Amino acid sequence: MPTDWTQFTIGQWLLAGLAAVGIGISKSGLPGVSLLHVVIMASLFGARESTGIILPMLVVGDVTAVALFRRHSRWNLLMRTLPAATGGVILGWVIMAAFPHWQSGKTIGVIVLALASMQFLRDWKPAWFEQVPQSVAVGAGFGLLAGATTMIANAAGPVMGLYLLTVGLPKREFVGTSAWFFLIINLLKVPFSLQLGLITSHSLQLNALLAPLIIGGLFLGREVVVRLRQRTFDSLVLVFAVVGAFKLLGVFEAFS
Repeated sequence: MPTDWTQFTIGQWLLAGLAAVGIGISKSGLPGVSLLHVVIMASLFGARESTGIILPMLVVGDVTAVALFRRHSRWNLLMRTLPAATGGVILGWVIMAAFPHWQSGKTIGVIVLALASMQFLRDWKPAWFEQVPQSVAVGAGFGLLAGATTMIANAAGPVMGLYLLTVGLPKREFVGTSAWFFLIINLLKVPFSLQLGLITSHSLQLNALLAPLIIGGLFLGREVVVRLRQRTFDSLVLVFAVVGAFKLLGVFEAFS
């Protein structure tokens, strides 16, 4: 690891804790927040190594989210996305093995920004998209993209968030469907991350220390989400996705 967590300063521990809480909040129904922990952990450990540190933390959040929201999932949408997402995970694994030093952030940022732009266009001209979001092909396309981006950078939250937004899911079904999708996909990613040497006994010790903050963040996020109006909820998903995309593209660094 570029940074040994046992030598963390107080500031680094605070950042790691913030990332853990952010994971929990993202699992409560605000997937765009998930890019917060991607950025923080990449700054602490490096982009590639951080994916293996984050993955077990995501699984903790996924298990808790499924326990809370499992009754609200839409399995017809899951079946449109999961097979292609599995292929996306394998594609991402091949890319990571072949190009270990490839910087994926900007590529994912462009993709997320393009998807967000499509959603803005859909809100402006809904008649153009009446049939497209409901098609099997669109679901498979989003699934493939989500699988690849989650394997490469754990950054599929905005991708799936935008898909579930386009099909018009209410908040509870949005959270329940997302919870099942990411639990299944993140468990699938574990053996690939182990093969790449990204999950170690040392990283798992850090995961265990941060697990309570993940669960606390999920309950905190749930309290926030249940108080949001549907329109506000949809807008926040979209705004977080755009901000995350700008962060991945390095837009904010240009003004620093």
